[in-house]
Amino acid sequence: MARQRNNSNAAGSSNKSNKSSNHSTPTENSGSSHSTKLSNSGSGSRASTTGSSTTSQIGNEKQKSRNHKKKATFNLSSKLILDKWKTLIGCVCLAVASYFGYLGYLETRVNTPFDNQKMVTRAGLDSPELYWGSYRPLNYFGLKTRDPHALVTGLMWYAPSNLGHGGKGIRHWCDMADNLDKYGWTHHDGRNFGIQEIHDLPFEIKTSFIKYTTGKQFGGDWTARISVKNTSKAWDRSISLIWYVALDERTNGRINYISDDKSPESGVYGETLGTGEFQLRFHPIKGKILHKSYLSTIAPSLSKLKETVFTHFRVFTDKKGQRYVGLPGEMISHNGNIALDPNFIAIQITAEVNFTLDISYQSISGFSLNKLVPKPLTGRDFTSSLQDHVLAFDKRFEDTFNLKVRGFSADEINFAKYAVSNMLGGIGYFYGASKVKSVHTSKAVPYWKSALYTAVPSRSFFPRGFLWDEGFHGLLLSSWDIDIELDIMSHWFDLLNIEGWIPREQILGVEAMAKVPEEFVIQHNLNANPPTFFLVLKKLLKHHKVELGENRRLDVLERLYPRLQAWFSWYNITQKGDEPGAYQWRGRDPNTESELNPKTLTSGLDDFPRASHPTNRERHIDIRCWIAFASGVMAELSTLLGKDDIKYYETASFLQNNKLLNNQHLSPYTGNYADWGLHTDSVVLKRPQLTQKNLQRVQQQHQPLEMVRIILKQPDYRYVDSNFGYVNIFPFLLEILDHDSIYLEKLMRNIRDSEMLWTKYGLRSLAKTSPLYQKRNTEHDPPYWRGAIWVNINYLALRALRHYGTIEGPYAAYAREIYTELRENLIENIFKEYRRTGYLWEQYDDITGQGKGCYPFTGWSSLIVLIMSEKY
Repeated sequence: MARQRNNSNAAGSSNKSNKSSNHSTPTENSGSSHSTKLSNSGSGSRASTTGSSTTSQIGNEKQKSRNHKKKATFNLSSKLILDKWKTLIGCVCLAVASYFGYLGYLETRVNTPFDNQKMVTRAGLDSPELYWGSYRPLNYFGLKTRDPHALVTGLMWYAPSNLGHGGKGIRHWCDMADNLDKYGWTHHDGRNFGIQEIHDLPFEIKTSFIKYTTGKQFGGDWTARISVKNTSKAWDRSISLIWYVALDERTNGRINYISDDKSPESGVYGETLGTGEFQLRFHPIKGKILHKSYLSTIAPSLSKLKETVFTHFRVFTDKKGQRYVGLPGEMISHNGNIALDPNFIAIQITAEVNFTLDISYQSISGFSLNKLVPKPLTGRDFTSSLQDHVLAFDKRFEDTFNLKVRGFSADEINFAKYAVSNMLGGIGYFYGASKVKSVHTSKAVPYWKSALYTAVPSRSFFPRGFLWDEGFHGLLLSSWDIDIELDIMSHWFDLLNIEGWIPREQILGVEAMAKVPEEFVIQHNLNANPPTFFLVLKKLLKHHKVELGENRRLDVLERLYPRLQAWFSWYNITQKGDEPGAYQWRGRDPNTESELNPKTLTSGLDDFPRASHPTNRERHIDIRCWIAFASGVMAELSTLLGKDDIKYYETASFLQNNKLLNNQHLSPYTGNYADWGLHTDSVVLKRPQLTQKNLQRVQQQHQPLEMVRIILKQPDYRYVDSNFGYVNIFPFLLEILDHDSIYLEKLMRNIRDSEMLWTKYGLRSLAKTSPLYQKRNTEHDPPYWRGAIWVNINYLALRALRHYGTIEGPYAAYAREIYTELRENLIENIFKEYRRTGYLWEQYDDITGQGKGCYPFTGWSSLIVLIMSEKY
């Protein structure tokens, strides 16, 4: 249309030009008709001459008109072509800009927070009762604030005769290589106090603390006590204790050493934004101090405190001529000519044991130093207060878990207290940013900086937050303190991004980062973890609905609900399979050459056998059951909150339909539920044959070539039913099976079969009849979920047996029978191993029942307390 309008305008312009040249009257329509009339006239020469002249003139005018039209048309065409190119270029530029803008948008989605109201509304000093705590699970003993840039305090110790090269012998971070005979909290209420025992032969060390928040500011005051006994006079009679105060890299504040020659109660004075002014003092209560020294310096990082102490050790000679190792005092660092304030002060006290030291922390903002500050609670006052806390803890413990009423012995009850206390004492407070990656980012990018208040699986080996572990932790924590659990959930769901994804492993802060191999640091945004927080919500909705009805707790659930919706939707979209109702865990490596069966870390069951050749067509039974379970919880929660969201009821009904479940996951050959995918059992690990090229590499590395997997028979699409274990019983574990299903009976019989999952110590993770039972997944990786007994899955099994045993039907009696026997087996073995070793373990051997893996594992293994109390 634009082009047509332009031509019409050009023609009108030409006509006007002709009319002007020929003096045409208004009645003459055009120069063309006028010319015709004159040329046909036959009147005389004048007329003829005149006509000829006129005709010639008209011809010239017509030629000019034609030239003018051609020129106008050419100019118009040029202009149109130019306009078209401009439009085209503009469109291309807009498209390119839009494309790159969209790519930029996709790149930033992975580290863009969920756009909704924050979950954590009471952070820092807004929660004074939780401000200070033992929030450093990686350390044997340390206290810090729930503050992004916290004041940090902690303990190191060593026997002078055991101090070795590089700081060997100094205890600081919980480490299995220290080979301590035992350590852990015997009492801890999660809020106000804790008592811990550490057996580091020949020493028995007891650490304890009490917080005092009533009428206090900046989170209140606290006193910590360190008591040391010697269990063998044949060994060391002295110990060196180091208590330190440190500021992290961004803490806005200052600290200084206080020296008082007339009193042993020297210490640290300081001030930070989060604590105000404070003083920390040392109070020897019992025993003889041999030497005392201190270090005031700049530590490069919180992850290098032990190294900083060791590099500053000096050998001194006391007045008696005895040589000892001590710290050199002020070690001032400079930036040019400017002296830098210290960020690390360590006080070493070497004492004869038996020895007791109290350390008092007091907020002194508003007081004159050493004048109006109240006397701290130490000595007998501390002892008396600690006894009161222990009595209150014991009463609350029995009221909560009823173990005495159930007939458990005093030793068994103390074991249960240890498990609960270590779950609570293993709660940490972390701050930092994860490293994340999506398919739209060329390299890892930082997540936003955030705080995380969470329990940890193991203080020695996994001292950080794990998504699927934390749901199991919450089952125990919510039984003890609902508000602590809701606070933990709030912190986790503040890590939800705009896509609805939460990174499954949280490595926040320099100390946490120092304990993680580089290969596990980056989190990928298509990788999931089992959504176990729905287990906690189900438990709260089932057993604690009255407590949830309080306004403040309902407010938490109201804020949580849209995040749960986004989280559920993310699973439903990113982990969906190739047909309705099918799901699969993303993140498996289809190109691995070293793994016998490619791991599925995202499932939480790591090396449990799946399809041998990962593809986008495989279907995983366990995640399908997780989504079915989660949709049911979402439906219940929506009703509680008055939302009655019908889509969750419809989804739950669809996914819990046993007929559909059987169509997609029931193997017609074995009658068992199973994964489906591209699979072969004919896979082995073998050493590659040596070639000239390989030989050169072997000679350079001085070690044989790594074993690789060899496919002996090509795979085909089929049910992965030759391996049977935890994955195959998920329809039972999450109570998806109908109570009268014939497959429920078959599944329970497989559970009870000693050649399958049954042992006298608990249910093994992979049947003895499975091809990959106890097989290494790589040359270097021992079997993990290939036979060992895991407490979290056994808890789910007992929970399911309890469920099916209470519904009258054909298999209820059998479920009750298995339940009773399995519960007794688990309790007996885990308690026996605790008495033998002093620890709860990550897993238990299916042949001997002995603890395996890392220790202490007081994460989900602490669920043994709920099993003892039958709180499912």
